Amino acid sequence: MALRKYTYKLYPKQKQSEALLEQLRLHQQLYNAALQERIDAYRKCGKTITYNEQQASLTTIRSEMPEYKALPCTSKRMTLRRLDKAFKAFFRRIKNGESPGFPRFKSINRFSSFELLEPRFTHTDSGKHGRLFVAGVGHIKARGQCRINGKIKTSQIQYKHGHWWLSLAVEGDAVRRASASRACAIDWGVAHLLTIVEDDGRIEQIPNQRYYQSGKEKQERLQRSVSAKKRGSNGWKKACQKLSAFKRKQANQRKDAQHKLSNMIAGRYALIAMESLQIKNMSRSSRGTLEAPGKNVKQKSGLNREILDTAPASLISMIRYKAEEAGNEFVETPTKKLKPSQRCPKCLHTTKENRKSQADFTCVACDYRENADVVSGINSLSWALGLGQERVPEVYTSKPLLSVA
Repeated sequence: MALRKYTYKLYPKQKQSEALLEQLRLHQQLYNAALQERIDAYRKCGKTITYNEQQASLTTIRSEMPEYKALPCTSKRMTLRRLDKAFKAFFRRIKNGESPGFPRFKSINRFSSFELLEPRFTHTDSGKHGRLFVAGVGHIKARGQCRINGKIKTSQIQYKHGHWWLSLAVEGDAVRRASASRACAIDWGVAHLLTIVEDDGRIEQIPNQRYYQSGKEKQERLQRSVSAKKRGSNGWKKACQKLSAFKRKQANQRKDAQHKLSNMIAGRYALIAMESLQIKNMSRSSRGTLEAPGKNVKQKSGLNREILDTAPASLISMIRYKAEEAGNEFVETPTKKLKPSQRCPKCLHTTKENRKSQADFTCVACDYRENADVVSGINSLSWALGLGQERVPEVYTSKPLLSVA
């Protein structure tokens, strides 16, 4: 059984949209009131209020505030559960020595969604699109498609950029298509988005579209327009909307390209190996502190922007779940143990001196030369095909690799 998330676009009528906004406002007020109660209880009495204690008071809230009677009980509980998860994450980060980030009060602009535990959603006869029933709102048309048949566990209604969206968490059997027979390893990078090394020796490099760099000039112009307007004025709001629309277009372009690329990879290969990446560590700031200032801060800041612009975590997640749906295997190679970008695929000599530059790999022991991304892919594929063994497959030792364009 697999749990998958599918998104539909909702098309409520004007009165339905107003009713949804009112329900969203009630959930936002409930969230903030529950947060205030926890803060007051700890400050005044030194007591920690739990989720069970707060959800028990929902009966009193419904009797004293009639507007909350229209909201389903399970929906209000999910809002309280949302706050409880925020506190659990807060205490977990403290325990792990991370930046804690205490739960904050949320304005209506930062509280954009609420959940339904038992959504009443029905598909059309064709299985595409459907209708959602929300108590106090009625039936709302929805456009989208769910690729698996299963039980809807939870749903989330979100208001974003003037549009309503529905996200369904569906539990069911993943779609199984005819599996491919080839194997590959994928190396993610900035110079090239992906370097694909196949088990027959073929190599393909996917170019990085660099959405941030291509739209940098226009984004800066829109940001200057926002700064030039008086905050809160109609002109300022219009400038903010234009900037938001531009960023949203970039995000949609990136997401569309990632879906197409991940779908191609997941359907082509029976085995997909990829280096385990720590995106948070890779994009960490090098600014340092006053006592120990960082080095090359400006260059590292630019690299961080390039890394985050490719959205590697999103792309890897898409490749993983689509490979599972296709009945293919996705494995992550142990980076710290294998060190694929420093290991020579010919003699297995491993040292950071093998990397002459970001793109060039030259083994100091056997003088083996190749593109660094290709070397990383070869080592990852070797590990995956050898079930953890480090010896290079015969295909790479018996004939030279294809040249990389």
